[in-house]
Amino acid sequence: MAADLNEIVRYIEKNSDRYLQELFEFLRIPSISTDPERKQDVRKAAEFVADQLRKASMQRVEVFPTDGHPIVYGERVESKNKPTVLIYGHYDVQPVDPVNLWETGPFEPTIRNGELYARGAADDKGQIFIHFKSAEAFVETRQALPVNLKYLIEGEEEVGSSHLDEFIEKNRDLLKADVVVISDTAMFARGIPSICYGLRGLVYFQIDVRGPRQDLHSGTFGGTIANPAFVLAQLLAAMKDEKGRVTLPGFYDDVRNLTERERREFAALPFAEPAYKKELGVAELSGEEGFSPLERLWARPTFEVNGLLSGFTGEGAKTVLPATAMAKVSMRLVPDQQPEKIERLFEAHLQSITPQSVQLKVTRMHGGKPWVASLDHPALLAAANALEKGFGRRPVFQREGGSIPVVATFAERLKIPSVLMGIGLPDENAHAPNEKLDLGNFFGGIRSAAYFLEEFSRRAA
Repeated sequence: MAADLNEIVRYIEKNSDRYLQELFEFLRIPSISTDPERKQDVRKAAEFVADQLRKASMQRVEVFPTDGHPIVYGERVESKNKPTVLIYGHYDVQPVDPVNLWETGPFEPTIRNGELYARGAADDKGQIFIHFKSAEAFVETRQALPVNLKYLIEGEEEVGSSHLDEFIEKNRDLLKADVVVISDTAMFARGIPSICYGLRGLVYFQIDVRGPRQDLHSGTFGGTIANPAFVLAQLLAAMKDEKGRVTLPGFYDDVRNLTERERREFAALPFAEPAYKKELGVAELSGEEGFSPLERLWARPTFEVNGLLSGFTGEGAKTVLPATAMAKVSMRLVPDQQPEKIERLFEAHLQSITPQSVQLKVTRMHGGKPWVASLDHPALLAAANALEKGFGRRPVFQREGGSIPVVATFAERLKIPSVLMGIGLPDENAHAPNEKLDLGNFFGGIRSAAYFLEEFSRRAA
């Protein structure tokens, strides 16, 4: 078995130049899912993914249309006696604005200092690509896979995956598997391979406050009516106390506390607060008292203001009393908080503290459930061994402050665990200009993905 795997690694090394050229081709496709003018490009990216799955000798490959962008499915089911691994990822990318901040074209893949720069390099084209090539290496060297393999690659992740849950619900039998593997996260730091075992959930709102029928002169009318901008500021300020805790009644009722083991492991990670502050350009960190920065980031819920709009914001001065004020706000949730419950609590609380001098409208935008896996699950242990073999260093276990809503969907609807073994880095500039992927991580990721198939096959058996 070991000799065979060495042969697979040699195959990966032998074909590394071809892998890069094929990835370049993928990255040149401007598959921006939020841009209607790029619809054909998104479709082209879906077809590229389908072609890659065929090259990896998948026995069935299909591009499923949706009311939005297509979902690509592929499978190679060799034996009922083998465990089944489902690979999830996305081929759509974020917009590239502001273009002038890119050192090279966002869809012109460029290598500088061992890193590949292009939109989608890390999020998520480069990361799903490793799973195409690890499967290809197995089939080309062994003529078989150690597991049954399925792929679910969507084109709407960057716009909320609006058709994915429906597809999963309608295709439960098609997607039946023992584990989901996702590479759409970052390592803890450069040179430190990581497994993410927890994600925060999310609820997102728009708050609109209206006062008079129209904007008014602040001298003529100021002091007699409520200023919507000021009322909104008061409402937002009331959502946190001086200790950084959210004041929404019932907000913390279902929060699952960290175990002592988790707190010890978080504390052992090489996190340097001075470097973190310097990187972010802040003089002091903030947040809920009683918790370390990593604990606040990964395992505590939050309330944040994401945007504000009201009154006159142009050059110069205009003494206006605005008729309306708007805010975008979000709450990150942790296990076992439920988005629907938090949404109801927030709407009721905001209504209760809003003065009658203004009109309030609260709009639910979108959300997702939090998720956490057992550190002792066989799939996570298989991933840990695979990453150690692929990168030559034992990985750390971490959580992620962001959200991947489909992970909770897999757990609820398919009843299967997820393994998040991403190869990105914290400074990869995902969603920003000059997005990049470390090439050492890319090839280490291909090796690790191959080792995982072997490791999981053995542990599942």
